[in-house]
Amino acid sequence: MFDKEERIIFDTLFEAVSEGIIVVDKNQEIMVVNSSAEAMFGYNKGELLNQQLKTLIPQKYKGTHDSHFNSFLKVQQKRQMGHGRDLYAAHKNGSVFPIEVGLNPFEMQGEMYTMALVVDISLRKHQELEILELNTKLENKVRERTKSLSETVDELEKMNQQLDEENKKRIVAEKKAKVALKKERELNELKTKFLSLVSHEFKTPLSGILTSTMLLSKYKLTEQQEKREKHLSIIKNKVHYLNNILNDFLSVEKLEKGEIKYNLTSFQIKRTIKEAISGASLLLKKGQEIVCNSDMEDITIHQDEKIMELTFLNLLSNAVKYSPENTIITISVRQNHSETTVQVEDQGFGIPEKDQKNIFQRYFRAENVLLNEGTGIGLNIVKSHLENLGGTITFTSKENVGSTFIVTIPNKAEL
Repeated sequence: MFDKEERIIFDTLFEAVSEGIIVVDKNQEIMVVNSSAEAMFGYNKGELLNQQLKTLIPQKYKGTHDSHFNSFLKVQQKRQMGHGRDLYAAHKNGSVFPIEVGLNPFEMQGEMYTMALVVDISLRKHQELEILELNTKLENKVRERTKSLSETVDELEKMNQQLDEENKKRIVAEKKAKVALKKERELNELKTKFLSLVSHEFKTPLSGILTSTMLLSKYKLTEQQEKREKHLSIIKNKVHYLNNILNDFLSVEKLEKGEIKYNLTSFQIKRTIKEAISGASLLLKKGQEIVCNSDMEDITIHQDEKIMELTFLNLLSNAVKYSPENTIITISVRQNHSETTVQVEDQGFGIPEKDQKNIFQRYFRAENVLLNEGTGIGLNIVKSHLENLGGTITFTSKENVGSTFIVTIPNKAEL
């Protein structure tokens, strides 16, 4: 199904996901399965490969499975299975357990495949059962208390008080279940989007590296040194790009888990901005120029210097990437007694108005830059770091005119 390069990518991605992932061809033959799915269904490594998908379908549902699968192949759209009904899977030991399944069709090498993201929801079903049992107990107690209503007013008051407490517990349990369900669905959607994004963003530079590596072997003569250096530069840039993507994903995970530890020091902002300009300058297109129009000699802040450099480098790199040749990117700095403001202005493509509300969302990319490299993670990471350090980031933008991003940070951060 996959060549060597694609197999490395898929294996790396699939094994990093805690949910079960199963890829089948149009004949419902299992082509790829990760260890999470094997463990979920009780199979040893490689035991499910080349098996029919029906192996994982309970006996009572096998009769209608083919028609559902064929209907999905005709439509070929991402969707959640089981809307309005419960879905169940068959364990190797013969037991049946509830699941949620997200289906994602894709084409590779002219063949159609379907990727299923499988989640074992036994715990959630157990929670729903607890709520049902709680409601049943509550209803039984209401009937008992209604029957004994005439006994005494004091007894009635005591019973009503107990009923109120139990009713509150039921409401709290229902709210918790709804919140957990919403978060679970949002997480599944993010993970599906993550897999699609990373598959694309890794495949392109890896293909470039492979091509340059193959060409290098052909340039063996001394006079071909320039060509060798050209391809070595391509490999270096592609590896640097992949490394940046991996660092972004690691930053997202650490931010979500609250594992980021900030190192606050006092430093001149001039030094940090110069480092960011130096890094972004490596990406400059023909005729592009980065200009700093502020005197920063006396501007000192007490912040995390590495986070500030990451922030400015991200904004400058985006300005270079999303601006055409022969344009100017301007960075300016001002400071008052309590805060410092850094502004990055470009003459680039701009952000469509309908996309502006989503620009800081993770994995989001405006429709007019979808053909440019990028993961849609950088601005989300920058915003999270700045908020943790007491700062803000805003922007103004007009399509085909340019964008201005404004970062405001306290002169002295307090964690």
